[in-house]
Amino acid sequence: MILYPNAKINIGLNITSRRSDGYHNISSVFFPISDCFDILEIVQSESFRFTSSGIHISDDINICEKAYILMKKKYRIPAVHIHLHKQIPIGSGLGGGSADAAFLLKGLNILFNLNIHVELLEELALGLGADCPFFIQNQPKYVSGIGDVMQNISLELSNYNIKLINSNIHISTIDAYSSIQPNHQSLSLQQLIEKPICKWKNFIKNDFEKNMFTKYPVLKEAKEELYAKGAVYSSMTGTGSVIYGIFHKE
Repeated sequence: MILYPNAKINIGLNITSRRSDGYHNISSVFFPISDCFDILEIVQSESFRFTSSGIHISDDINICEKAYILMKKKYRIPAVHIHLHKQIPIGSGLGGGSADAAFLLKGLNILFNLNIHVELLEELALGLGADCPFFIQNQPKYVSGIGDVMQNISLELSNYNIKLINSNIHISTIDAYSSIQPNHQSLSLQQLIEKPICKWKNFIKNDFEKNMFTKYPVLKEAKEELYAKGAVYSSMTGTGSVIYGIFHKE
């Protein structure tokens, strides 16, 4: 079985409050993008193996391995050989690791006819990471809580192209959150996303840009470059180092 875990972008990312458990509540829109993806192969095997190629993965235990261990413990599935060809930049804010884990859960569900319904797959995915449940349905969502509360939204961008600039800077989530402060918004992101895309530039913000642009000026330059080339909206995605621009297709 070969799967293609895709990336996502954040349209707006606001920190609404700090929680008593040390995490932060967020407000964001997650939007899947199909032309930036990893390649994941799952084959039944005599013993479990995980291999990878492409971008180097430095984790001792990859999130795909964690996802398999979770499914084996719960459903006693046979051993598999997982090969991940990594193409989505790590630490970029595109959610590549979360996508890999979610797609592996979905792939094992199909491969072994487990018939796990979507809600339970999302629950299992949450145990692997806050962004993982999004990739189970892989549809535009308004996201709140720590990223675990999702609502369907109607967001159509088929008349636009989304271009990415990767500055090859690995920004860890821990570092990004260490200096962030909650920011109260007069209008909710759910209201703002309903505005025409040409107006997003003035209203929809990523709260991490201020600190990250100061620390890494090349990110600010990338955003300015995309606007100079005609983007109708540009932003940093997530807490990572990729800047995206949304362009009219023509």
